[in-house]
Parts: sequence; C-alpha cells; structure tokens
Amino acid sequence: MQATIVPGIAQGTVLAPPSKSMAHRMLICAGLAHKSEPCIINGLEDSQDVLATIDCLNVLGAGISRYGTTAVVYGIDPIAIRANDVLPCRECGSTLRFFVPLCMGLDVPLTLTGSETLMTRPMGVYEKIAAEQGLYYKQDADGIHVQGPLRPGDFTVAGNISSQFISGLLFLLPMLDGNSTIHLIPPVESRPYIDMTIEALSIFGVKASWEDSNTLAIPGNQRYQDLMVRVEGDYSNAAFLEALNYVQPRNNVQVTGLRDNSLQGDSAYLELFPQLAAGVPTIDLANCPDLGPVLMAVAAANNGATFINAKRLAIKESNRGQAMAQELAKFGITVTISDDADTVVVQSGTLSVPTQVLDGHNDHRIVMALATLATVTGGTIQGAQAINKSFPSYFDRLTRLGLTVHTED
Repeated sequence: MQATIVPGIAQGTVLAPPSKSMAHRMLICAGLAHKSEPCIINGLEDSQDVLATIDCLNVLGAGISRYGTTAVVYGIDPIAIRANDVLPCRECGSTLRFFVPLCMGLDVPLTLTGSETLMTRPMGVYEKIAAEQGLYYKQDADGIHVQGPLRPGDFTVAGNISSQFISGLLFLLPMLDGNSTIHLIPPVESRPYIDMTIEALSIFGVKASWEDSNTLAIPGNQRYQDLMVRVEGDYSNAAFLEALNYVQPRNNVQVTGLRDNSLQGDSAYLELFPQLAAGVPTIDLANCPDLGPVLMAVAAANNGATFINAKRLAIKESNRGQAMAQELAKFGITVTISDDADTVVVQSGTLSVPTQVLDGHNDHRIVMALATLATVTGGTIQGAQAINKSFPSYFDRLTRLGLTVHTED
C-alpha cells in the first residue's frame, strides 16, 4: 500500500489507541487463568501483533471469543495441546519471546514460527536456559522447536538484552511448583517494560517483585485469577499523534485516553519532545527504544539531536537507525551513525519536500515517523500497510484531525 500525505494543519482531540504492550500481557494472563470461568478484556484493537498473541493462545487450547473491542478468554487447556502444534507468531517479537518459555513449561514438543525477519532476532537467552536444564531447544528453517518442562530455580540473564525475555519468564515461573529468582546482569535496560509485566501479573493476582535493583523474586505455586479488565491507552503510538505538535507550530492536537500514572516507558516522550523543541539534546534510548524513530523525526523538524544507547534499534522490524538515516536524507536531513551503531546523530537542517518516494522498510514505526514529517512537506510512503502491525487506525486518526491522506494498494 502507498500512502500520500498532503501538507496540512492538524487540529482537534484524538483518542489514543489501546496499549499493544499491555494487551499482550493481559491476554496472556487471562489465558493462564482458570479454564472454568472466563476473563473479560475490554479495549482491544486488532493490530497484527495482538492477533498473533490471540492465535498462539488458541493453539495452546485457550478459548477466545471476540465482541468488537472485547475479548472473552477461557484459560489454556493442556489436554487440548497436541504434540508438534505450531504457534504462529507472525512478525511479533513480543509474542515470540513471551510464548517460548510458556511452551518450555509444557512436556510436549511445540514449534514457534514467524516471519523471516522475526526468526533472525536473537533468542540465545532461552537456548542457554534450555541447555542448562537439559531441555530440547532447536532453531531451524521451520521455526523454534522446544519441549519442557522447565523447572523453577535461579536464572541469570543479561540486563541489556530485550526485556521481553524477562517478561516471558515472569509469566511462567509463578505457576511452577517452587520459588524462582531472576538475576539481571547490569545494566538493566527497558526496565519499565518489566515493571509493566509485574503490574499485569499483580492485576491477575500473581506476585513477582524486585528483591533489589537487579534481582526479581517469584514465588511458585501461584494461580492467575479470572476477572474483567480494560487495556489502558498506548503511549508508544500516541507519541506519533503528539509529535504533530512539535513538527508544525500551528498544529494543535490533544491526545486523550492515556493514564497519568502509567508505567509505560514510552511516556517519556512527554519530557523528550519539549527538549527537542528547545535545543539540541542528548537522549538516552535505553529505556524507550521504540520511541527512536519518532524522536528522530521530531529532531529533524527542530534543531537535531544525539541519541545514545541506540544499538538495539538495529534488531527491530528494520534496522531503525539506518532506515531513518536513509529516509531523512530524502527530506534533506543528514544522519550519522557510529561504527558500533550505539550513537545516532540527527544533524540540524531544514526540511525539504522529498523528491523520491519514501520507504517504510516494512516497519510500522518508520512509516508513522515518516508520515509525521510528510504532514509538513507532503510525501508518498510505500509499504504503508506496515501500520497494521500495531496501529491499523493511524491514518484514520490523521484524517479526523483534518489532514488529508490518500491510500492505494
């Protein structure tokens, strides 16, 4: 799909989409609750990532019925799980890394699959744990093959890898028949996402806590409770709506539906956008890597910026540092990246109308970052369907704010 955005002024109030990160967590917690009574989750949006988690829960025997933005979830039924069943993770890193340990908790061979890009993401944390416990773990062209059961105990994990590995363990370990501890080797990055998982567990009556700044304590023999919950608004995607106020001074967009005391790390944009508008800041992406593309877009429209701890941008849906450098050049903005990819500098410059079609790099956040700038200059983005991964209603929201977007397949 191509999306052509006409320069314009954005004004009005717009509702933030539901948090994809919390939707994953609540769906999984509901799937781990009792089979006899349902959990009800309100406020879901059918992004491809959320649908991947629903698909995987269904493979594991959960019963999920959808009624608009509501899901009625009956818990996983181990009896319904068949040997060599395949869990389709689509292109969602969260789904893959959350479900590998859940599969490792079962004494049945299972396979997890996904897109070619997804299967290249690092998974060594789980491979190491499987080797330590003598469990079956193999990755080949057909996917990741695992068989448990994983045992409780002490786990040591590098703190500077994706928090999704820690969250995946946190879902499973409370259900095992003994206490567990996760030791994180500092520095610990993306800590807010770990805290979001702990909060989701707590909502469903399961306890996990920080013993100290690098150690998580997880009591065993716990059970997830059946209840009704609502998914909170998503700061990660709301950032692309709020960014409109910082790329064009005449824009006036109010984003509603966000929780003031949210644990979402990407709420950091509330402080970072004003910094970008005021000067040439150095911004640490360690705890908010998903904000990288939109922060670079806002930097390009203002005075530039330096981004540190940016190395993980290279292992997302695209190599986001390189992708933004390539596309910002089409707007006349220079981006330099250090040899180790850990520092990205967006140079100060003046946005110009792109003379080439912009490339979304099959990455939802790249598409939305480019669209943000195109509302100022105009431009056409190829591969714009990537927004369906997390924010399928994004272009609709832009039009509700008075902007003009033309799409064609």
